[in-house]
Amino acid sequence: MKLLICIQTLLLLLVSSAAQIINLEPFPNSILLATTLHPPVILLSSNETAAVKRAATSLSIDFGRVLGKNSTIVYDTFNTSTTFPVLVIGTLGYSPLLRLQNSSIQGKWESYTHEVITNPFPGISSALSVVGSDKRGTVYGIYALSEQIGVSPWYFWADVPIAPSTSLHLSPAGTIHTQGPPSVKYRGIFINDEETCLTSWARTRFPLASSDRNRPFTSSFYTHVFELILRLKGNYLWPAMKNSMFYVDDVANGALANDFGVVMGTSHHEPMARAYREQERDLDGRWDWSLNKENLTAFMNAGAERSKGWETVYTMGMRGEGDTESPTLTAPQLEEIIAVQQEILNATHGSRASDLPKIWALYKEVGKYYQQGLQVPDDVTLLWTDDNYGNLLRTPYPNETSRTGGAGVYYHVNYVGRPKIYEWINTIQLAKTWEQMHLAYEKGAREVWIVNVGDIKPLEIPMTHFLDMAYDMSLHLTSTSTTTWLETWTSKTFSPDIASAVADILNRYGRLVNRRKYETLNMPPLVYSTLFYDEAATALWEWEALLEDTSRVYEGLGETWRDAFYQTVLHPVEAGKTVNELYIKAEMVKLYKAQRRTATNRLATEAKTAFARDKEISAEYNGISGGKWKGIMCQVHIGYTLWYEPSRDVIPDLEYVSDADVPASGIMGVAGQGAVGDVGEREIVLLEMDPYLPPGQSRWIDVFCRANGIFEWRIESNVSWVGVDKDEGTLEAPGDMDEARVNIEVDWSSAPKGRSTAALTVQRKDTEDAITVLLPIFNPPVAKGDLVGRWIESGGVVSIAAAHYSALETKNGVSYVEVPFYAPKLRYDFFTFTEYEGVKVRMYLGGSRNHDTTRPLRYAFAVDNREAVVIQPVGDAGLGEDPEGWADSVITGGWNVTTNVTEESLKVGRHELGVWLLEPGVVIQKVVVDLGGVRANGLGPPESLMLQGDGWK
Repeated sequence: MKLLICIQTLLLLLVSSAAQIINLEPFPNSILLATTLHPPVILLSSNETAAVKRAATSLSIDFGRVLGKNSTIVYDTFNTSTTFPVLVIGTLGYSPLLRLQNSSIQGKWESYTHEVITNPFPGISSALSVVGSDKRGTVYGIYALSEQIGVSPWYFWADVPIAPSTSLHLSPAGTIHTQGPPSVKYRGIFINDEETCLTSWARTRFPLASSDRNRPFTSSFYTHVFELILRLKGNYLWPAMKNSMFYVDDVANGALANDFGVVMGTSHHEPMARAYREQERDLDGRWDWSLNKENLTAFMNAGAERSKGWETVYTMGMRGEGDTESPTLTAPQLEEIIAVQQEILNATHGSRASDLPKIWALYKEVGKYYQQGLQVPDDVTLLWTDDNYGNLLRTPYPNETSRTGGAGVYYHVNYVGRPKIYEWINTIQLAKTWEQMHLAYEKGAREVWIVNVGDIKPLEIPMTHFLDMAYDMSLHLTSTSTTTWLETWTSKTFSPDIASAVADILNRYGRLVNRRKYETLNMPPLVYSTLFYDEAATALWEWEALLEDTSRVYEGLGETWRDAFYQTVLHPVEAGKTVNELYIKAEMVKLYKAQRRTATNRLATEAKTAFARDKEISAEYNGISGGKWKGIMCQVHIGYTLWYEPSRDVIPDLEYVSDADVPASGIMGVAGQGAVGDVGEREIVLLEMDPYLPPGQSRWIDVFCRANGIFEWRIESNVSWVGVDKDEGTLEAPGDMDEARVNIEVDWSSAPKGRSTAALTVQRKDTEDAITVLLPIFNPPVAKGDLVGRWIESGGVVSIAAAHYSALETKNGVSYVEVPFYAPKLRYDFFTFTEYEGVKVRMYLGGSRNHDTTRPLRYAFAVDNREAVVIQPVGDAGLGEDPEGWADSVITGGWNVTTNVTEESLKVGRHELGVWLLEPGVVIQKVVVDLGGVRANGLGPPESLMLQGDGWK
C-alpha cells in the first residue's frame, strides 16, 4: 500500500555516501591489495587510542575471515619492502605517520577519509590511508573497510556468513573518499525489557561476574554489543537495566566501553550515570527529593565521580521510583535538581563540565513540567520522545533550534506498557520509521537519536535502519529511500541477486504487521471480518503468499546463508503467518459453529495445529546455529491480557460441534458472503451484486454438511442470466469433503438494467430439502463512457487508496510524497449510482500525533463545489497526556475519522472529492465515500474499480 504525506521541503546539508574503495574482484586500473598468502599489513601509531587499536585488531581478523590469514599489525615503522599496498591508519593529533594536519576533516566530528596514495614510504609503492578526525572517525573508517570486504556488522549477532575470497583489490591511485560528519551527533540503542529472553540467553552464553543469575550482562557480553554499535556507525548506549547495574555487575564494563569508544548513558529515568537497581543497593532513604535531598545528592555525585574519566552522556532531571511518575515532584523542584546536577558536574569535571553532553528526556509525564515553564539550561539536550508506538509527540519549535544543547529523539521499536506490549518479534514498518524520523531531522532534532531495541534480537533490521538514517540522512531524503535501503542492505548481507525480492518481502511484511501487532490480535473483535469483504480470508492469503515467496528465496540460498536469512527474514514471516492463521481460524470457528458446520471441528483442529506450530517455530529458532540462540525466542505473545500476563502462551477459546448440535432442519446448510445462514432459515439474502465489484471481490454460496453423512446437492437459477461455476456435487462428513464453495456468475449484457432480484435454489437431491438464496442485482443504466477516469461506486461505497489521486497541486513549497507500502490539493474523481442522504467521508490516516501543538495536524475536504470542511483528526493533548482515541489508534495502526458531508443527498453521477493536507506530517492511507454501504470490518472496504480507457484499473 502507498500512502500520501504532506512534507515541507527544507534544504539539507549533504555528506557524501560511502564509496567502495576495496573490491573483491579486479577492475580497470585497480591495484592488487592482498591475496590468501599475503594479507595486507596494517601500519598504526603506538600513540593511537585504545578504540582505534581495537578496531584495527578487528580489521586484521576480518581480513583473516575473508582471505584465510589475519593481517599483521605493525606499530610506528615499517622497514620491509613490499609490492603489495599497506594500510596506514591514523587519527589527526595522534598519528605522526602521515602529515595530515591540513586535512579537510580537521576539527569535524567523527569524520574520516579513505585515500589511495603512492610511495608513502621507502620501498612501498602504494598504500590505503584511513584517517579519522577523531578516534571514532578512524574507527568508522576501519569498519567501513570490513563491510567492503564482506564482513557484516551482524556476523556475530545474526550469524551472517563471510564469503571467502582469494584476492582483494584497491581503487586506482589518487582515489579519495570523505565521509562525515554524521547527520546526528549521538546515535544509540537502549537494551530494555531484557529480563526474560536476553537474560535467559546471556546467562548460559557468558561467564558471570555477578553472583546473581538475573544479571549476566558482563564485559564478555558487552564486548559484542560495543563492537556491533560501532560497526553500525552508532556511538551511544543505554545499557540493560531492568535487573542490571552496568557499572556494578562487572566492574570492567565502564572501562571497556571507554576503550571501545562507545559513549555511555543511562535511561530516561536513571539520572547521573547510576542504574535504577543501584537505588535499592546504595541509596539511604526514599527516592523522593522533597524528603531525601541530601542523600539523593550524594547518590548522584557518586555516579558522576565514577564515570568522570569516561565519555558519558548524563541523564538529567528525575522521575518517580522506577519508570513511574513521582507523586510529589514539581517543576520548581526539577529546576533545583538540575541545578544541583550541574553543580555536581562542575565539581567532578572542572572546566570541561560545560562541554559535557547532557540530556533531559521529556518522557511521559516529564513533558508537562516543560509545558509549565520549567527552565532547562541551554546546554542540556531536550530529548523528545514518541508515544512508545513510533509516533512523535513533539518536535523542536523554531525558537528552540538555536539552543546549544539542541534536541534529540527517544524512539521505540519495542515496548512494554499500555495499551499493549509488543516485544516478541519485529513489528516495525520501516516506511513509517522513515516518515517520523525524517520529520524529526527536518525539524532540527539532530543532537541525539536513541532507539529502544529490547533484546537486540530479533530487531536487527529496524535497528540497522534507524542507525543508518542517524549516521547519514543524505541517503534517506526521499520517500523511496526505504526500499532502496532494503535493497542495499540485502545486497550487502546476502546477495544483489535477491535484493529486489527481499525488499518487496520486507515492505509487504511491514504493511501487514502495521495493521495489528501480534500481541493485539486477541482483542475482540478480530480486526479481520469473517463475514464481509472476504477480509479474514484475504488477510490469511496475503500471509500465505508472503511466506511462499520468502520460502522460495530461502530455498534458493546456499546452506551457509540460510541461518542468517532465517533469523532476519524468514522467521518473522513464518512466525507472523502462523499467529495470524491461529487467530483468523479461531474467529472463523465461531462463525462455523453458529452455522452448525461439521467443518467447525476440522477448523478448530487447524487452529490448534497452528498454535502447536508456533511453539515448534520458536524451538527451531532457539536451535539454529548449533543452539547458539537458545533462550532468545521465549517471549509470550499469544493470549496477552496485560503487561506480563499470562506467563505462558494461551490458545484462543475454540468451539466444537457434536451430534447435539445437528439442527432439525437436516444435514444440508447454506451460507453466503454477508449472510450467516442461520439454522432453520430456508431463505437467505446475499449482498447486492453489480458489474463494478472491487477487484478480488465476488458473490458466492457455501453448501455444507451440518451432520455426519453423505448427500448430493444441486443449484438452479430462476433467470437465465445468473448462474454458478458449479451447479451440483456431493458432500460427505466427517472428512474434508464436507463443504463446497460456489461462485455466482452474471451475464451483464443480458441482465436487465436497474435493480432486480435473482433466486438460486439449493436443493438436496431426491428430497424436499431446499434453501433459496436471493441475490439482489444492480445493472446501472449508465454508458461506460461516463465512467472513464473515475472510481466507481459498488454496494454504496467508493474506496480509493490515497496515492491513486486523479490530480494534485503543489503550492508554496509544500508537496505530496508517496510513501510506498505506508502511505496543494489532491483530487479524487468518482461516480455514484446511489442517491443517498447522509453521505460520509471516512479518512484512514497514519498514526502521527500533533508534534507541534501550535500547528496541530489538519486536513480539509470538499465534495464537488460544497464548502470545505477542516478536520483536526488528533485531539489536543498536553505533553504527558494522550488524546482521545489514542489507544485505539496505536492498536489499529492509525486514526480513522468519519465526517458527514452534507444533509442533502448526493446525486447520481460524476463527483469530485478534493482533499487538502494542511500541515506537514498528515499521512493518508485510504479515502472512503460511504453512501450507506460500508460494512463492519477492520481495514476499510477494498479499493473500488476505476475505468481507464478500454480497461479497468
